[in-house]
Amino acid sequence: MKLAGIDLAWQGERNPSAIAFGSIKHNRLILESLEPAVYGLARIIEQLTKKESLQGIAIDAPLIIKNDTGQRLCEKALSREYGGRKASCHTSNKRLYPEALSVELSSVLQTHGFNHLAPSKWQIECYPHPAIIECFNLPERLAYKKGSVAERKAGQIELARLILSLEHSKVLPLTLPKNLKGLLSATYIETLKGISLKSNEDALDAIVCLYIAGLYSIKADGIVYGDKALGYIFVPKAYCF
Repeated sequence: MKLAGIDLAWQGERNPSAIAFGSIKHNRLILESLEPAVYGLARIIEQLTKKESLQGIAIDAPLIIKNDTGQRLCEKALSREYGGRKASCHTSNKRLYPEALSVELSSVLQTHGFNHLAPSKWQIECYPHPAIIECFNLPERLAYKKGSVAERKAGQIELARLILSLEHSKVLPLTLPKNLKGLLSATYIETLKGISLKSNEDALDAIVCLYIAGLYSIKADGIVYGDKALGYIFVPKAYCF
């Protein structure tokens, strides 16, 4: 089964998105390629549609936005459960994002047969923070996106360590090719700054999204906050060790 995980930029025509591609073989998820800086909707769609036999896509972005103001119901529900663990949702509505790239991407994917939460050839909205909490049984959100450069590097190093540890998961082992393992090394992350540090954060998020796609595809424990009518977020509930 061919899968993709996307860390979609909120303003994707100006900022880069990251896409991780992989497949499930012999009950193992294999990371096959990583595109750390993809600009624009057209290029994202090109990357996805040229992958033969792609069956599932997990996207970190609001795919369905129907509310004019306030938060989506799924965001409120997820925040109630994870807010105390510092993993509340961002707010999505039509006033903030009147022409959201994520909604347009989702609509285009539907024309290519990727339906929401479908049993085959599907797309799902995901959110890495609560997924990381659940997969690794963390007490709260892993801090790798904000703070000083040193704090962000430390957070990325910890996230990379956790991702690498999935090689030994009892739920869904993850195999990373040697050429990409180097991108997750502490030595490499310590050299990063500025745009390259942000790009590496996006790449790590894309790998997490791919892993979420893998868990969804094997029907691992999970919960869907919200619904397909007004918006939803899939969160895996499986401790992976």
